[in-house]
Amino acid sequence: MRLFTVDSFSDRPFHGNPAGVCLLEAPVPDEWMQAVAAEMRHSETAFVLEQDGGPRSLRWFTPAVEVALCGHATLATAHVLYSLGASGRLEFSTLSGVLTTDQGGDGLITMDFPASRPEQAPAPEGLLESLGVKPVWVGRSRFDFLVEVENADVVRSMAPDLDRLSTVETRGVMVTAPSDHAVADFVSRFFGPRAGVPEDPVTGSAHCALSPYWSERFGRDTLVGEQLSERGGFVRTTLRGDRVELAGHAVTVWSGDLTIPPA
Repeated sequence: MRLFTVDSFSDRPFHGNPAGVCLLEAPVPDEWMQAVAAEMRHSETAFVLEQDGGPRSLRWFTPAVEVALCGHATLATAHVLYSLGASGRLEFSTLSGVLTTDQGGDGLITMDFPASRPEQAPAPEGLLESLGVKPVWVGRSRFDFLVEVENADVVRSMAPDLDRLSTVETRGVMVTAPSDHAVADFVSRFFGPRAGVPEDPVTGSAHCALSPYWSERFGRDTLVGEQLSERGGFVRTTLRGDRVELAGHAVTVWSGDLTIPPA
């Protein structure tokens, strides 16, 4: 079956967030998908399967666990399908409901995701100590903790204790602040060592929380987020009620044939 690596949220190769995309020909065991994801070692690998008369099945696995929502691997999947001849609105059946994508004339892919507004919450034991930051605000979304800090330099320079952070019971942690330059409205980094992702280069699903959080702060529904990982990337966000549109480009880096059959 076909297997791809796609750099998401970037219009240049070797930037943004790499994701694996596996085009399944038939249903396969969960254990096999987990093993492929562990072999690929991207933060997520997507497995997509055509369904008769309905949305394509889409699932996402880190090297360690299956996750319920992933933005960059969805973007990568849509990019692969569009490059192979698909067009228009694509629908995917996922653990987070039916998600849709569409592609503009400039290759920009827009994804329709559920918003996950963070609610203020006390920081659990070890969270702030492992991050090594002083918070402006701490809250929790559906999947992750969100920690706002004083400025972008704090986000840029922080070096968290990932071993200690892995003891905090959460999928991941977003650390965010207002941007300090004009190309973006806010910045962030995302750490998920408990899910097998020490630091994610660009996290689409995190922007399901960052979008409503910063839209309320700035009083605007359309924003641009910059993720300050080593590879870096930009996510365009538009808040529409209880949904968020996430938009970005993607680039295929390589593709090939997966020769190991499902067990």
